[in-house]
Amino acid sequence: MSSRFYKFIIKTIDKRVPQFARPFWEYEAGPKTIFFWAPMCKWGLVIAGITDLMRPAELLSTEQAASIAATGYIYSRFSMVITPKNYTLLSVNVFVAITQTIQLFRALNYKYQQGELFSNLKRKELN
Repeated sequence: MSSRFYKFIIKTIDKRVPQFARPFWEYEAGPKTIFFWAPMCKWGLVIAGITDLMRPAELLSTEQAASIAATGYIYSRFSMVITPKNYTLLSVNVFVAITQTIQLFRALNYKYQQGELFSNLKRKELN
């Protein structure tokens, strides 16, 4: 049912797309495909990362920021080697990588200033 509804919506919009927007509309990774809408949904991670910039650094997770930043870098590369090249996927993953890298550096800087960053290594040396 949802597939028929989606096709109906696309067919309705298709008639109203202006000529200058046709290349984008008809692109293999354009709005007619999941290759466009999945990255659009991923912008929620970017918005969450930007709102987290106001969060105190002691509440940030270095592990979470590092893993999400890594996925941003990995999928940025992936979006350029797949066929068709997916520029919407590239753009969202670049922003995910940037926002989470900033969060990671904020968290690491806080831990360094608090003396927590290398405390596990010091404890191991003392034992």
